[in-house]
Amino acid sequence: MRTPTRTDLARDALLLSGSALAAALAPASVAVAAEYLSVEAAQEAVFPEGTRFDEVVLRMSPEQMQAVLALAGPQPRRGSLRVWVVHKGDELIGHLFVDEVVGRQDLITYALGIEESGALRTPEIMAYRESHGGEVRNAAWLEQFSHADDLEHLRFRADIRNIAGATLSCEHVTQGVRYLVALWQTSFATKQGRSS
Repeated sequence: MRTPTRTDLARDALLLSGSALAAALAPASVAVAAEYLSVEAAQEAVFPEGTRFDEVVLRMSPEQMQAVLALAGPQPRRGSLRVWVVHKGDELIGHLFVDEVVGRQDLITYALGIEESGALRTPEIMAYRESHGGEVRNAAWLEQFSHADDLEHLRFRADIRNIAGATLSCEHVTQGVRYLVALWQTSFATKQGRSS
């Protein structure tokens, strides 16, 4: 066995340091799973002028559920859903929904405000638990929803664009928003003397 020379040792040291540098510079998997907003923070973000948020207990018959699904279309797996009636002083100004839809594997929690006129407020992503696709928090992507005035303007890829790398998250949040609009139309708007 030959004794390593200074040149051999220097070369080995250089190779080891190069490997360490390459490992340090290699792209790491980015984990974007995080809780961003509490319910109270989401209420303030979506309805900053709201002075009172009264939670509503939702009880829908199977017929009401079918009516919502008929309007909303296909839906992803869902988690919990909470609803508040929002007031500014004594004036009813809208409804706030906190909903959960599956992204790819885990639930995305988001808040959506619907004004009494039916206009949508820009949604807020409250919690994103996936390792990829967190781009759905992008303000420009979320802003698209506030320009929709009915279910016909809330179609994924036709009206609400996709984000490469976040396709399932984009599609499922869009489907979730459609569900909330259909729910509002069938359960809340008609109670205020409007037809859906």
